[in-house]
Amino acid sequence: MYVPEKIEKILFTEERLKEKVSLLGDDLTTEYSGKNPLFICILKGAVVFFSDLIREVKCPLEIGFFRAASYVGTNSSGKVDVDESTLPDIKGRDVVLVEDIVDTARTLSALKEIFLRHEPKSLKIACLLDKPSRREVNGFKADYRCFEIEDLFVVGYGLDYEQQFRNLPYIGVYKP
Repeated sequence: MYVPEKIEKILFTEERLKEKVSLLGDDLTTEYSGKNPLFICILKGAVVFFSDLIREVKCPLEIGFFRAASYVGTNSSGKVDVDESTLPDIKGRDVVLVEDIVDTARTLSALKEIFLRHEPKSLKIACLLDKPSRREVNGFKADYRCFEIEDLFVVGYGLDYEQQFRNLPYIGVYKP
C-alpha cells in the first residue's frame, strides 16, 4: 500500500470506509425510498465519498454538483466562495447535501442558508467526517455522518492538502 511520507498515520482504512459508507447508504435508502431525492455533491472534496455513497443507496435518486470552498492550505479562510447561479433546481425536492467534512461549519451553514432560500421540500446534510471540537457555528449538526474525529488535519479519500492526496484510498493524518 502506498503511504506518502507526509502521512503520519492511517486513521481509517479503505475497508473501514467501505463499511461505514455502506451503513450510511442503508440509512438513506430507508429514509428516501419512494421519494426520488436529489443528492448534491459539494465539490471537490466530497466527490470520492459521494460516488461510493450513491451506489449504496438502493432507491431511485438524482445527482447534482455544487462547488464551495473555504480552505487555503490547512486553514479555513473564513470566507465561503460559492457561485449560486450553478445551483441545481431544488424547489420542492428532497435534497441531500453530501460533504466530506464538517469542521467549523461556516461553509455548510452558509450553504444551508442558500439552499433553503430555494425552497426544497426537505434538506438534509450527510458528511463523511465530523469534527465538532472545531465548530464555530453553535448548534450546527449534520443529519448523517460516518465518523467523528479529533482536531486533526486529514487527507485521502477525496480530502486534500493543496490539491494533493485526494487519490489515497484511505484517510490519513497529514503531517506538515
